[in-house]
Amino acid sequence: MISRYLILFTFFIISCGSNIAYGDYVDTTGMSRKQIESIKNHPKVQIGVASYYGKKFHKKRTANGEIFNMYKVSAAHKSYPLGTKVRVTNLENGRSIKLFINDRGPFVKGRIIDLSYKAARKLDFVSQGTTKVKIEVLRLGDNKYYK
Repeated sequence: MISRYLILFTFFIISCGSNIAYGDYVDTTGMSRKQIESIKNHPKVQIGVASYYGKKFHKKRTANGEIFNMYKVSAAHKSYPLGTKVRVTNLENGRSIKLFINDRGPFVKGRIIDLSYKAARKLDFVSQGTTKVKIEVLRLGDNKYYK
């Protein structure tokens, strides 16, 4: 009789725990298995059209919680983890810059990255508004939100 209750109790305890097979695993940094896999599966190099954003978003909160400053170097990307460090190269003039992804966007079809006004100035495409760029991932971010 006692062994029957012991077996039932054991099954109850086991069923309450997280199940690694279903992606509930969380590592020491607090990231789930799904988050870790999505970070590992991002392309290391992308080529496409870049644009920039400035006054309309200046001093507003970015996706990672920071306050956007158009006079600092940063960028918005649709899917790279927040905090990812990238090198962006303007393919029309060869200029490049290293920066961090701290926001989401661009939300215009056909564009792959939105740069801050200062980053666009450094890449020398402010007057055109857009340019063809190559994005190289230097270090994947942890996708953390900062307050």
